[in-house]
Amino acid sequence: MFFVDTIALEGLGNRSYLAGGRHTAVVVDPPRDIDQVIAAAARRGVRISHVVETHVHNDYVSGGLDLVRVTGAHYLVPAGARVSVPRTAVADGDTFDIDADLTLAAVATPGHTPHHTAYVLSDEGRPVAAFTGGSLLIGTVGRPDLVEPRLTEQLARAQHASAHRLAEALPDDTAVLPTHGFGSFCSSAQADAEDSTIGREKAGNTALTTDVDTFVAGLLAGLDDVPAYYAHMGPINAAGPAPVDLTAPAVADPQEIAERLTAGEWVVDLRNRVAFSEGHVEGSFNFEADGSLATYLAWLLPWGKPVTLLAESAGQLAAAQRELVRVGIDRPAAAATGGPRRWVRDGQRPVSYPRSTFAGLAQQDDAGIVVLDVRRHSERAKGWIEGSVHIPVHEVHRRSGEVPGGTVWVHCAAGMRAALAASLLHAAGREVVAVDDSFDAASEAGLTITTR
Repeated sequence: MFFVDTIALEGLGNRSYLAGGRHTAVVVDPPRDIDQVIAAAARRGVRISHVVETHVHNDYVSGGLDLVRVTGAHYLVPAGARVSVPRTAVADGDTFDIDADLTLAAVATPGHTPHHTAYVLSDEGRPVAAFTGGSLLIGTVGRPDLVEPRLTEQLARAQHASAHRLAEALPDDTAVLPTHGFGSFCSSAQADAEDSTIGREKAGNTALTTDVDTFVAGLLAGLDDVPAYYAHMGPINAAGPAPVDLTAPAVADPQEIAERLTAGEWVVDLRNRVAFSEGHVEGSFNFEADGSLATYLAWLLPWGKPVTLLAESAGQLAAAQRELVRVGIDRPAAAATGGPRRWVRDGQRPVSYPRSTFAGLAQQDDAGIVVLDVRRHSERAKGWIEGSVHIPVHEVHRRSGEVPGGTVWVHCAAGMRAALAASLLHAAGREVVAVDDSFDAASEAGLTITTR
């Protein structure tokens, strides 16, 4: 008998896996915070004998090397990956014994990266699961444009071939277990289901239902912005990440918070957008702890700039730290818990700004206001409010000077990114209103939606 346990990283939209038998197990594409992997193995009562990487990751820092240090497991990395860490270089067709009657076979699946490798788990010689990393995902494939622009089309064609190789080699009931596709920007599209099999992918995955030219054209046309922090993940993983330190940061008092703001450092308030809008430290930014924190903070924060975290509780702070180490933000400069009245100096008060809806926006006189759309280009292409200005949220901080004068009504698709952008503009001295509403409500409110 075998088992497969999924370790989901909800904020990053990725999954890692622990798979094995009665005594030993393999870990596939482990997260940076390896304690949860070790705990999963302890619950199963198994020893981790192998740790494998499908590729050198661009969207998170791997915990593979650290896990190997702790467990003594064999570290399996595709032979074509240019890394500086001790590992077993894996070639196409290599097999590894995981437990009694359980084997793991490497299958070269270039496309997401040139060296990408999938791993097929077999029980008594029968394939039961394919750990497909960033190759064959649920309904789609991993994006091919993260390595080098000149290789993008070549890798897109390789993705098509790799998907077909897996589909032709494996039984229809083989489970497809990708690393990406559940919100990760490494995916060319998002999964429309939580699980899948080779048979289901044959019926519905565009890589398997369209010819290569049609597939490549559609894939390249649909590629969206790449988070800026991706540029740092590959080199960190190739060089070998340092062990994780999740101890609590130094506590910042109101004076230190003010001094850090004056020095141009980032002070990030992790509370929800409603609480933030009602009162916050002047100059702080709102990155909700429950709103893809790691992705958006790592994307917008200038790499290496000190960041101080403000949280409503020690638990919220600890959870945020755990998310941030996954993307290489290892140690906050300082932190504080409680609320804004505990974070401002004596004699000062928290500041605030209003929230509204699309119905509220529809009631405004156009004079003196500007509507700022902070959605991604692909979202805006499907329709936008006539007369609105467009700056994607990840560009707002450096392009705030381009926003026309007047009160800025900021919107996105649902409210989280609008609040983030509103906080950036408010910190820069602009009058803002954060539209906390679904974009579907814009036309219902009577606003004119256009595509030209």
